[in-house]
Amino acid sequence: DEGGPRALWSQGPASLSRLSEKQFAQLEAELAKGPAAHGWEDQRWTLARVKTVIGRRFHLTYTIQGVRKLLVRNGWSCQVSARRAMERDDEAVAGWVKEVWPCAEDSRRRVGPGSSSRTRPAFP
Repeated sequence: DEGGPRALWSQGPASLSRLSEKQFAQLEAELAKGPAAHGWEDQRWTLARVKTVIGRRFHLTYTIQGVRKLLVRNGWSCQVSARRAMERDDEAVAGWVKEVWPCAEDSRRRVGPGSSSRTRPAFP
């Protein structure tokens, strides 16, 4: 009975931000430079990359979820990229969709009624 009921009281939030406001402002400045300034070839920030920048710049270790919580707590949002190549030619894609795709669609084998059973195909 060490501490009794008082030992069960909350000790505060489970995860305090370990970066001060000043340090977070410095982190935002680093992120504004872009991933290329930190050695990555593409222009996409991932939680793992932000974690690496925090480790290099402030010598602190965060988990991926900790980085996400830190960013969300400070007004950042996670977004998924459109996954389009920068070299993509939208006019060429539109032409392909109009001219080539209909031919490919027509050449597909027509599917008639079938059976999902391997042992009793086309069971009436």
